[in-house]
Amino acid sequence: MGHGNYSHAAHTAIIADRASASRAEVFTQRGCHALMNPHGMGMREARDSTDHPDSLGIVFALDVTGSMGDIPEILATRELPTFMNLLTTCKVKDPQLMFMAIGDASSDRASLQVGQFESTAELMDQWLTWTYLEGGGGGSGEESYELAFYVAAQHTDMDCWVKRRKKGYLFLTGDELPYPAVSRHQIGTLIGDKLDQDIPIEEVIAAAAESYHVFFLIPDLKRRRNCESRWRELLGDHVICMEDPADACAIAAAIVALTEKSVPDLRTLAGTLAVSGIQARRVSSIVRALRSYAALLDPTTASQIHAYRGMPALAATWWKRLFG
Repeated sequence: MGHGNYSHAAHTAIIADRASASRAEVFTQRGCHALMNPHGMGMREARDSTDHPDSLGIVFALDVTGSMGDIPEILATRELPTFMNLLTTCKVKDPQLMFMAIGDASSDRASLQVGQFESTAELMDQWLTWTYLEGGGGGSGEESYELAFYVAAQHTDMDCWVKRRKKGYLFLTGDELPYPAVSRHQIGTLIGDKLDQDIPIEEVIAAAAESYHVFFLIPDLKRRRNCESRWRELLGDHVICMEDPADACAIAAAIVALTEKSVPDLRTLAGTLAVSGIQARRVSSIVRALRSYAALLDPTTASQIHAYRGMPALAATWWKRLFG
């Protein structure tokens, strides 16, 4: 999958057409869409083509349990064009985007939904809005995030990795703990794969991380106390604590740009976000959320945070206000 060209104008028009629509009007599924049912799913492919010779696979695995439905809605009604526009502005080549939806395999009817990698606005939007926002979840404080790692590791095939040894990106959104292992019984029921035994969460993350840069995005600072400690044990500074769930697209795009070195540092990133029309308040919160990860990529970032001299006057003003 992944043929065709992306049009920001077309994507913006799609979003504008549903500006006043309710969540139920945007997400009309009342069960798992047949084409997102993972049973017997085979491989999800992100391939090079004439249009996209340097394809880059990017997966959004969205928690769609009761407390997390805001992020899919924000993507579908406001922010997904922001993600693609920022990648274009940052000169990230040929992104191909796939959506997954994650619930709780111990209690939900549709705990795993899997789309396809796409390059066009219409098809990205299609898979996103075909997602069933079940709004379930269990009462144990855990959700089935491990399923996203398993699908990424075992059921995706990306030319960026196979041909160029360039990793794709896997972004999970969530506010709960992961289960300690992939259940062989759940994998058999949901996908049809036959496993000899359960797979510890550490092992399935390691398998996904062979071909993906893996990140867990916590929607806001209040909910970080529910899960941050455990996720940092698993992913370190690839855990991103956002200040607002609306920042998910911009933060994900910024992570790709920083990791791909198409944006060299936070200072340049901040200017790029501002030029892209993102409000100064949001630029500030995005930069704060990314400080630890940026420092992981470049240890000199900590000192650069204070180096606002030489920046354009307006950018320098809010940068100084934010970091002193």
